[in-house]
Amino acid sequence: MSTSRLSRRAVLGAGAGTGTLLAAALTPSAQAASTTRGQRSCPNFLVFFSEDNNPYNGAYGDVVARTPNIDQLAGEGIRFDVAYSAAPVCAPSRFAFLTGLYPETAGPAHHMRAVARMPDTVRAYSESMRAAGYYATNSSKTDYNADIDMTAAWDESGATAHWRNRPAADTPFLAQFTTMTNHESSLFEVADGNVRPEEVRVPAYLPDTPEVRRGIAHSYNVQEKADAELGRRLAELEEDGLAEDTIVIYLGDNGGALPWSKRFANDNGLHIPFIVRVPPRWQHLVEQRPGSRITTPINGVDLPATVLSLAGVPVPDHVQGQSVLGRRAVAQEYAYGERSRMDERYDLQRTVRDERFVYIRNYMPHRPYGQHMAYMWQQVAYQVWQQEHLEGTLNPVQDRFWGTKPFEELYDLTQDPDQVQNLVDEPRHRRTLNRLRRALDDHIMAVNDNGFIPESHPVEGYVESRVPGAYPIEEVMAVAARAPRRDPSEINFLLRDLAHENDIVRYWAATGFLAMGEEAGDLSVTLAEAFAAEESMYVRIPLAEALARLGHPYHSVAFLADVLENDPNARVQLQAINALTYVGTAALPYRNVIAASVGVDEYLKNAGTYLSAVFDGTYTPTTQVYSPF
Repeated sequence: MSTSRLSRRAVLGAGAGTGTLLAAALTPSAQAASTTRGQRSCPNFLVFFSEDNNPYNGAYGDVVARTPNIDQLAGEGIRFDVAYSAAPVCAPSRFAFLTGLYPETAGPAHHMRAVARMPDTVRAYSESMRAAGYYATNSSKTDYNADIDMTAAWDESGATAHWRNRPAADTPFLAQFTTMTNHESSLFEVADGNVRPEEVRVPAYLPDTPEVRRGIAHSYNVQEKADAELGRRLAELEEDGLAEDTIVIYLGDNGGALPWSKRFANDNGLHIPFIVRVPPRWQHLVEQRPGSRITTPINGVDLPATVLSLAGVPVPDHVQGQSVLGRRAVAQEYAYGERSRMDERYDLQRTVRDERFVYIRNYMPHRPYGQHMAYMWQQVAYQVWQQEHLEGTLNPVQDRFWGTKPFEELYDLTQDPDQVQNLVDEPRHRRTLNRLRRALDDHIMAVNDNGFIPESHPVEGYVESRVPGAYPIEEVMAVAARAPRRDPSEINFLLRDLAHENDIVRYWAATGFLAMGEEAGDLSVTLAEAFAAEESMYVRIPLAEALARLGHPYHSVAFLADVLENDPNARVQLQAINALTYVGTAALPYRNVIAASVGVDEYLKNAGTYLSAVFDGTYTPTTQVYSPF
């Protein structure tokens, strides 16, 4: 078969399941020969990411937003009403967008700023597109939370990357652009614009202050600027005569950056816009007509499978997402999300949403929602919110952020978009609650969720956690669900689990006693004996914090300080300083150790600077402790 007559069907038939065959068959010259103008055998793709972006735009019914380009794109395309990012922060969600895997399936990819070790079988979806003859470009953002080979993933990656740089005018392309215009950092110094503070709605959980209103208005105004950037990319397609050959995908990388959004596994932190415009020439690839709405949930992890399917490229076996458009589209009942370590603070939330309800499970309820994070606290709205909390001027709904969490949350988003009325104890929603509980449990098991493994533990990882016997996830899930309930009737079970042969199970038993607080007071001697006998550093840290908070700080706090000062693993040190942050004045004798911790890495530096300011009495909500390392 000559390259001049090579058809897409013949190539895909010969190369199904083998990227090597596809790469050999579809060289740039062969692709150019088979995609002459007007006879193109596969569409181009323009993927436009908008950072830190809830669907606050006219296309989704927001009457305040000024987003003409997004609105027109939705009118000409397909709008997904319930799209979730895999995580409420950029790096873990970007891992999902690139690999088609949930980040929690490959620890530590589920944490913010980490590097997961991936097997050779897991590659970027753009690499599969390249193997099929596509020219793949990425304008910015390469923090994928994994050791992805950038030279294999992209033909070009950087500020100048563009489809216009492809080797031939008829070479198909996958061009990915990311705008930072409405990134969280823009909120650190807000500016006025077309949307005025008096026009915006303040969510019920936030205090209605001038600073909060101005931040919300600013968020709309930078969204307007990002919309214009999208418009310029669409205009470039028109200028190049490529609009009719190019499928355009517009989406957010995670939810918005306003308070209690980004970094939190609720609807504000996970819900993103997701719009796909399929031009008439390629309308036969999808069932939906222009202007359609899809109300069934999808996830960012579905992007790779969707693009590959629409391009006619085989979806690799490792991909966990599903195609949401095209002949192989799969209608899904649920979208999932996760929160793990965010910057310098540890937490563990897992979330599932259907079309109407969102269910959130808090595995570390003893930590408040509002843990101080240095980068996040540069936003004035967080500073004002905390100041009003300290002054006691908030109402109970607004003050909830500063307290500890319930184990479970359930919200009806059609009636309660601010997620302030927890329905977990409502009998009429019991069936929904149980259904979402089961769905979340099934998902955790299906993806082999690494989030229950302490960060940097030897079995953390896509390969390591799947070694038979290394990570008994079913047992871990059982004790992790028992631990946060703070139920004294669970004490005997937790004591049993504290003697388990697997230290991850023991870690969650120890976390259970930490979460139980004063209810575990009568067990101080037993916990002290377990602490003394324990060999695993990961288990000793929560046991030490539990003992210190029960009034037995001498050996326990000294241990935490020693870990902070001498352990060679920065993530173990970070776990120790988080524990020290919550033992209160018992850590004061070690303030010099805490102050010295600031020279290790960015997250330790920020955690240590904050705690030092608290102990020195110099901390206020406006104290700037963030400093990039």
